[in-house]
Amino acid sequence: MRGDARSFAAARKERAADIDRWLTDLFRTACTQPYAREGRNGPGTRSGLPEERGSADRNGFGGVALVAVGSLGRGELAPGSDLDLVLLHNGREDVGRIADRVWYPIWDSGVGLDHSVRTIDEAAKVAREDLKAVLGLIQARHVAGDAELTRAVRETVLADWRAESRRRLAELRDAADQRAGASGELAFLLEPDLRDSRGGLRDVQAMQAVAAAWVASAPGPRVREAYELLLDIRHGLHLVTARGADRLVLQEQDAVAGSLGLLDAEALMRRLAEAGRTVSHAFDSTWRTVDRLLTGPAPRGRRPLADGVVEHGGEVVLARGVSPRNDPVLVLRVAAAAAEAGLPMAPATVSALAAQSPPLPVPWPEEARDALVSLLGAGRAAVPVWEELDQAGVLVRLIPDWERVRHRPQRNPVHRYTVDRHLIETAAGAAAYTRDVSRPDLLLISALLHDVGKGWPGDHSVTGEVVARDIGARIGLPPADVDILARVVRHHLLLPETATRRDLDDPVTISRVAEAVGSREVLELLAALAVADGNATGPAAWNSWKASLVSDLVRRVKSVLSGAPPAPAPVLSPEQAALARHGGGAVRVHGGAVTVVAPDRPGLLWHAAGVLAAHRLVVRSAASASAGSTAVIEFAVVPEYGSPPDPATLEADLRLVLAGRLDIEQRLARRARALRPPRVPVAPPKVSLVDDASSTATVVEVRAHDRPGLLWRIGRAFGECGLDVRAARVETLGAEAVDVFYVVDRAGRPLVDEEQRGEVRRHVLAALR
Repeated sequence: MRGDARSFAAARKERAADIDRWLTDLFRTACTQPYAREGRNGPGTRSGLPEERGSADRNGFGGVALVAVGSLGRGELAPGSDLDLVLLHNGREDVGRIADRVWYPIWDSGVGLDHSVRTIDEAAKVAREDLKAVLGLIQARHVAGDAELTRAVRETVLADWRAESRRRLAELRDAADQRAGASGELAFLLEPDLRDSRGGLRDVQAMQAVAAAWVASAPGPRVREAYELLLDIRHGLHLVTARGADRLVLQEQDAVAGSLGLLDAEALMRRLAEAGRTVSHAFDSTWRTVDRLLTGPAPRGRRPLADGVVEHGGEVVLARGVSPRNDPVLVLRVAAAAAEAGLPMAPATVSALAAQSPPLPVPWPEEARDALVSLLGAGRAAVPVWEELDQAGVLVRLIPDWERVRHRPQRNPVHRYTVDRHLIETAAGAAAYTRDVSRPDLLLISALLHDVGKGWPGDHSVTGEVVARDIGARIGLPPADVDILARVVRHHLLLPETATRRDLDDPVTISRVAEAVGSREVLELLAALAVADGNATGPAAWNSWKASLVSDLVRRVKSVLSGAPPAPAPVLSPEQAALARHGGGAVRVHGGAVTVVAPDRPGLLWHAAGVLAAHRLVVRSAASASAGSTAVIEFAVVPEYGSPPDPATLEADLRLVLAGRLDIEQRLARRARALRPPRVPVAPPKVSLVDDASSTATVVEVRAHDRPGLLWRIGRAFGECGLDVRAARVETLGAEAVDVFYVVDRAGRPLVDEEQRGEVRRHVLAALR
């Protein structure tokens, strides 16, 4: 089924009307027809019934009413939604019989049912104690029976809700925080819960409950539009899955997009992100209003913050007599002042700035650029202010290219944010490193723009360089600064990718990075940006291991840029030399470092990697050196879980493998069979031979879905091709492995024959399937 907002909304309305008619018929039958039970004349005969009692009027509806709460009560019944019903009564003795006659046909139909039978006093008592109950009853809708009962229970519950608003709204906020903690933020999740995630359906319903308490205004038109989109997506999800689901999992997203008439999953998730952020933004604004009720009013004085900008009542507002109409820089000055003070901008102020601010001249005046840098330099406090400007539509007017990354999803488990949110998070993180660089302004601006190329086709670093040049000129940077900005954006991945995927002991690696960077000024900007970018991406993108590698790379490149000769080839440390004198197999485990010493032989690295994998150690990097006939291999590892294995056990298994008496392949195969397959299809593996990355070895880059023993499989394929692995860099990003190997032939030379190179590629791909 393909639809749109109008058809889905109409379908929900039509289904609610159909359900209402069905329930009304059930209720009428339950109240007016005799109750068939067995008597002396057999089942279903009138003569078997005693005279019925409790009918308060001739229609049988007096003193009893059927009330819809939940999605049916709100008129939002999706295809897979359950019914949530309350049978209200005034003490009728036959209410149990009426309830059975309504509930049982619903159960027999297969429709899910949440039901209760209450008097008005009972319903009010439950509502005072149970948050879910009160949220349902303040939006209860009469379906059938005595309408006076429905009116009375709603008035009673609403009066209690308003009288106890201080306590109940605090309870409502706690429940929202717990949902957000358990379900995350809808706008930034790969598989969001449409109902319970922050920015989801429940948050809009919470805002409606706050409005019912007469504490804040009801959600405005933008929130209502976002809410309807969430309902439509949930409607489409129910159609696609044929069940009442709330979590939009990856494998359903394309089909749900099609059901809404959208192009694909990316279009769906972009609209969903926008809706979720609209709801979250309004939710935060609502709770600022609630907080003023719960904590009391803020001091009423006016404190100057910047030219034309003051603090008033705990918010940032325009000074008296100041108008945005003649001051195009005012919007950035207000934003910077708010971020530096750690205060929200007043909604009326944001609206006035959005509606009345004239366009900034191009190029921007220096004052505007300084205000932008001050805003970004406020760190974490800049993020909510930036979000305010985005929600008001200000950002795309200041920086038109922002529109292409706005709400753009990153369908990758490594990334925790959409592209635009990742950019401001990176800039906020970069503020902590402004004292480590000579140009803090360029660090902040490049952090804000480093992924701006993701709004365009192709390599985002390449396209980002072009866009960054345009934006740099637009905001008035001098040409020399524009060149630096463009170079930083072009190479923002250079340090982390080189550090984790290249041999830092190879002089070619260091010289190529130094050539790309060009100056110490750019190097220090890239180093700070790498940390901020990694931390803003997610825990899988940055860790102490990667930080140490990047730091080592920066140190080596800085030395070359200063004119120092390249570092000599590494020699064995005293500890490694002592282990090498051991002669046979030896293993030393120290934290996350595993040193393996064994007689040098082809395939030693991947045999050792197989032993590590069998002991549930994940290899992060590997490098080898030799002393005579003995090889020393250094692994950086982390346990899959728990504590590292016993070194003695590792050493024993390594000796058995080298002697051909332990079948590591069989053990790893058993582990692989025990693993659950990926829930969604994964991209096929990719094997590339990287030219000019080393003068002494051939660099092979392998990208594949991670699994135990992956390094073993790849290394065995190299062995079958008559190659030896001199060094390896192994990185896991979420569920994806990016592994780089420096390989040489039996004579210790890089591969030059094209037929041999193609054979290597085919063998490795075959090993990964």
